[in-house]
Amino acid sequence: MPELPDVTVYLEALEPRVLGQPIEGIRVRGPALVRTADPPLREASGRRVIALRRQGKRLVFVLEGGLFLVLHLMIAGRLHWRDRGAPVPGRVGLAALDFPTGTLVLTEASPKKRAQLWLFRDEVALRTLDRGGIDPLSATLEQFAEALQRESHTLKRALTDPRLFSGIGNAYSDEILHAARLSPVALTRKLSAEELGRLYEATGGVLRTWVERLREQAGAGFPEKVTAFREGMAVHGRYRKPCPVCGSPVQRIVHADNETNYCPTCQTGGRLLADRSLSRLLKEDWPRSLEEMEETRAATRSRMQGTGQG
Repeated sequence: MPELPDVTVYLEALEPRVLGQPIEGIRVRGPALVRTADPPLREASGRRVIALRRQGKRLVFVLEGGLFLVLHLMIAGRLHWRDRGAPVPGRVGLAALDFPTGTLVLTEASPKKRAQLWLFRDEVALRTLDRGGIDPLSATLEQFAEALQRESHTLKRALTDPRLFSGIGNAYSDEILHAARLSPVALTRKLSAEELGRLYEATGGVLRTWVERLREQAGAGFPEKVTAFREGMAVHGRYRKPCPVCGSPVQRIVHADNETNYCPTCQTGGRLLADRSLSRLLKEDWPRSLEEMEETRAATRSRMQGTGQG
């Protein structure tokens, strides 16, 4: 899912292309895309884009006349800048916004079409989408601490809760926790002042670093390589690959459609965090450390070689 750095760079790339330009038309192919009926989407046609904003992981087009066109890309939604009048592609295409300068095409590769589009009449209606999370890049340490410790949760859950923090998702929370050298399952209200300070600095540092990296990658072009798994990430999407800091194999916890990636040496004192499904399967055989895990794998390989399966 595009998160704060990705959405920021999308908006920066859109600014010189659509700011001050009228929407000439909106072509929608995905029937579940549009989530509002009043005002009808056709009312956006002919209105100039007077500002662009980020609301959490959403892109907001502020239109003249007080209208707000809001787009949430969800997990697999992506934006593409094409020549004016470009068609909405088959199978993955959901919509196209036509401008005098070109066409913004929305695609979604997943068979589960989850991207969402709204049109609101005013700021009051727009705020109904706001989950209330603070901007992690502008928050003070005190504001960050208050949001983080408002409830007792694991750090992973707190960082990705849009009621607490705006724009942080699965990928960058992994990177933040690795940079802060903190376990994803540490509890928010049990952090020391020093750990809290590390997490605050890591949050701002990781997000700003990736905004800059994505800006450099896009250059003057439009960002086309938006993905949750990026070259240069320390742990996210790097299961069993070496941690760039200590060289230990990155581990993961799988839950539903997401996974948490972490380095046991840098973040958990060498302890392996129990993956719920594997823990139930292995029970008391679940390895507690990297050493136990490697011993288990070595023993398994030996047994397979002994039976001619290796």
